[in-house]
Amino acid sequence: MKPTPSDPVHDAQGLGGVHIKYLRHCPRQLWLYTRGYRPEAGSDLVAFGEVVSDTTFARRRDADLGEARIDWVTAGAVVHETKSSRTPSPTHDAQVRHYCLLLERRGVNVRGGTVHYPLIRRTTDVPWNDEAREQAETAEDEARAVIAATAPPDRQPRAACRGCSYLDYCWGT
Repeated sequence: MKPTPSDPVHDAQGLGGVHIKYLRHCPRQLWLYTRGYRPEAGSDLVAFGEVVSDTTFARRRDADLGEARIDWVTAGAVVHETKSSRTPSPTHDAQVRHYCLLLERRGVNVRGGTVHYPLIRRTTDVPWNDEAREQAETAEDEARAVIAATAPPDRQPRAACRGCSYLDYCWGT
């Protein structure tokens, strides 16, 4: 049987940045997302993030890889991501490492990445080396395992769910 776009097995084959971001934020969120539960569309925080991304670096064009869309890539193959968060997060770094891995697989000699936090006027650099490549490959393996599971992973402690668009599903509030 040929997989369909909503089939979790199909999604696992084409992992995008959102899959890695959700994996690192909350594996349950990833599991639900790949099964079509997507409350982000009604989230004010997601809408705010899109506005920040669209207005901060408006002259930049995203790089669409099919399964992933990178905010932009500069000459010298440096991946750039813009986040509306006021706090840098390892989740953001994991997403950039995943993009670096996807580009490398396409034959691009990637140098690394930068995460931009325009609300706090800060950037963080994400190195691309053997260790980063290993972390990105491990994240892919972990994401595929979560997606293939027949039952959702346990929910996070409630305090970790603050601001998550999946809160109502997980906690029934």
